[in-house]
Amino acid sequence: MAITMTPAATERVRSFLANRGKGIGLRLGLKTSGCSGMAYVLEFVDALNDDDEVYDIDGVKIIIDAKSFIYLQGIELDFVKEGLNEGFQFNNPNAKGECGCGESFTV
Repeated sequence: MAITMTPAATERVRSFLANRGKGIGLRLGLKTSGCSGMAYVLEFVDALNDDDEVYDIDGVKIIIDAKSFIYLQGIELDFVKEGLNEGFQFNNPNAKGECGCGESFTV
């Protein structure tokens, strides 16, 4: 299953990278956190690790490590503005549930 991004997310990542002035792309990963067990992590990537998978989506590189990939297959990254709030939204078909605050998920 592929990793996808909406046009809004692609433009936002492209803008972040341009403002930063350096970097290969954006890492999408996971960490153990929250009441449901796993939380998403987004960070800039300046150098690749040996176990990284790189996905080029409309000229934006998304980097995922091998451990995270099994939980992120098929994910869609979106960027949403709702009123005064804005942020990335993760549409993960592997997620079986989320905590009430939306900070973590379980598979």
